[in-house]
Amino acid sequence: MLTAALAALYAILVFMFAGVSFGVFQVRVADALIPLSIVFGWPVVCGVTIGCAIANIVTPLPSVATDITLGSVANFVASLFAWKISLWKSGKIGELLGCLAATVIVTFVVGTYLAVITAMNYWLWWTGVGVGSVISIGILGFVLVNVLKGIKFRQASQSS
Repeated sequence: MLTAALAALYAILVFMFAGVSFGVFQVRVADALIPLSIVFGWPVVCGVTIGCAIANIVTPLPSVATDITLGSVANFVASLFAWKISLWKSGKIGELLGCLAATVIVTFVVGTYLAVITAMNYWLWWTGVGVGSVISIGILGFVLVNVLKGIKFRQASQSS
């Protein structure tokens, strides 16, 4: 259920913010959902992967199949690493490292394949995708994780 909800929410956010979700300089707001694997684990990893595949169907870039496939792989690996890092190193440091790892993975996987399919400069794509990923994953995602963890903690303490 959570996987389906995250997949749908990811795709909806990309469609709603399509103007900034594609292109050299992109802030994919939906990528803020990637670090939620730190809180909810495997269902989020699968949800953001499926959601990206659905969302990238409307890509304005030259290769829809490449964007669907490699964009989904980037989300899968980024979300999985964020989750595993948070298990390895708990607390705020683990959350921050998880968000940082996800940011780097998305930046380099997406930036690299988009540079190849558009025959444009790698550094241009890495910079554009990187800045957007810092905003969406590193900042928005980190805040979202902490808000949800705060809600979970309060609910757990109130029920005991």
